[in-house]
This record gives sequence, structure tokens and C-alpha cells, in this order.
Amino acid sequence: MPNIADLDTPAVLIDIDRVEANLARAQAHADKEGYALRPHIKTHKLPRFAKRQVELGAIGITAQKLGEAEVMADAGLTDIFLPYNILGARKLARLKALNDRVTLAVTADSPDTVAGYAETFTTGKPLTVLVECDSGGGRCGVQTPAQALALARHIQLSPGLRFGGLMTYPPLHGVEKSNAWLKEAVALFQQAGIAVPTVSSGNSPDMWSPAAAPVTERRPGTYIYYDRFQVKEQVASLDDCALTVLVTVVSRPTPTRIVIDASSKSLTSDLLTMEGYGLVMGTDLTIKGLSEEHGVIEMPAASDWPRVGERLRIIPNHACVISNLFDKVTLVSGDEVKETVPVAARGRVD
Repeated sequence: MPNIADLDTPAVLIDIDRVEANLARAQAHADKEGYALRPHIKTHKLPRFAKRQVELGAIGITAQKLGEAEVMADAGLTDIFLPYNILGARKLARLKALNDRVTLAVTADSPDTVAGYAETFTTGKPLTVLVECDSGGGRCGVQTPAQALALARHIQLSPGLRFGGLMTYPPLHGVEKSNAWLKEAVALFQQAGIAVPTVSSGNSPDMWSPAAAPVTERRPGTYIYYDRFQVKEQVASLDDCALTVLVTVVSRPTPTRIVIDASSKSLTSDLLTMEGYGLVMGTDLTIKGLSEEHGVIEMPAASDWPRVGERLRIIPNHACVISNLFDKVTLVSGDEVKETVPVAARGRVD
């Protein structure tokens, strides 16, 4: 069998043994805590891993963009949540076509988005719409439970639409605050006599906190690979990190400087409150700088290791970004190459 030493660099390596362990651990936690797992495919963008997540017990998948959802549907995934405001006639036409093929749900946080859905879904299969709630994350979402109720009523009164529940993306370490927001909202809906079929929350670092009412499902993504940030958050160890970037040392211009062939085009520039743009596997060295074609590592003391031509593996700060930078990834077990596969949903941001 080929070995990772045979690969051109930079290359993304996916340790399939670690992937299996990470998926099994998360599904076991969801089963124990009694919530449904609907993993986000933005991290891996690979139909094979989406299918594996469903095989292990996930109720379906989450895809952030319509293009990603279409790729997954083409590959045979049948239950997809698209937590994004879909706008524009062309996208809405694609959404209607996708809804005819799979079990689909979307979100809305304004009457404008709901109006677009209603104008499109005048015939055929109804569209399930969840209200997106800003429970502290500071992105999209209605700002108060009362606004959530008003928008849900608007969805209910719109022909062709079905109210599917509430959805949020909680702030990091803000699960308790987010759940309190959602609990207040659900109580308001109960007073109004409106059922809330699903209450969907997200993020990998906080998925390990005990599940609390009224959340019924979670949408973690990064847990399949983990990354340096997840290790910082103490929800994984470096030994759990399944995605690394294989690089080659291309220059040693000084006794303390290492230059590698991974750059801003192949490593994320996300710092996420950390120093450096990735960790050299098996060391304490981090990447201090990225340009378009070079990454620079500065050593604390002079050393003749590593030499020009030697290989290093980088644990990135944020694994999800890496998946969208490469056309293909290589599945490995230990140092053995199992298969190189295309990243099917890569670049599908439309």
C-alpha cells in the first residue's frame, strides 16, 4: 500500500481511525443525553462521512449553503436541514426543486424571507421553516421570544409553508443563557397554543454539556475531525485530531527559521484567540506567519532539524476552513494511504 511519504505536498490527511472514534463518541453522548444528532457537514463536505454519521444514528444532516445541500442530496442523503435565509428567485427555484427530492427544512428570521418562501411554494410539497433565534450568538435571528412567536404565526398563515420549530447558534460557553432564551420562547408558544416540533441548537465545543430542555437536537460539525481550537477548549486531545496538513520544508534560511510549502492558500488564517496559524504535530512549534505561498515557523533555539525536504504535519486552528481549500483529501490509517477522494461540496457556497 502507498505511504504518506509518497504524497505531494501540501496535502490534507484524514485519519479514518480517529474519525470513526470521534463519530462513535459523539453519537453515544447524544444517545445518552437524549437529544437527536444532526451533524453539520461543513466540516468534512464528504458524502461518505455524512452517510456514516447517519448510519451511526444521526437523524439527518445540516448543510449551511444550498449548493452543499444539493451535493448531499445527489449523493443519496435524504434528510437535510439548511439553517440559512434563502433569498432570490434563482435560489428559491433550486430550493423548491430540492424540497421535492428530500425531507428538507430551512430557517427564516424576517417576514421578507418568509414572503420569498411563500411566493415560491404555491404548489406541491410544503416547505418546513424554522424561526432562527439570536439567543446570544450575535449573528442572524429574531431578537426576542415575542418576535419568534410573531414570525411563527406569519409562517403558519403563509400557504405552502409549515412551521417547524426554533433554531439557534449559541455563543461559545453560552449554552445556559441560550437555553434560558429558548425556554422562555417555548413557554410563550405553549401559552399561544402553538406546538414547537423541533428546538435545534449547535456547536461542537458545547455539545458535551448536558442536554437541557427545551433543546431537542444539536448540530455539531467540527467534532468529526477536531482541531487545535477544540483542543484549546478542552473537548478533545491532540490525539483526537483527525485532520492534518502534510507539508514539506522548502527552506532553512537561518538556524531558527523553517519555511514550509503551506500558506494562506492551504492553512486557515483564523487565530481564534491562539498564537500561530497551526501546530506542528509532535512538537510545541507553531506557524508564526503565512503569505500566499509560504508558511514560516520560528524555533526558540538554533537547530539543524528539520532539514530541507523533510515532511511535517500541521494541526490547523480550524479544520472546517481547510476542507474548503483543497479539491481532494487523502484518507489514511497510521502512515498508510487508503484512498484519495474529492471534496464533493468544496466551494459550493452558492
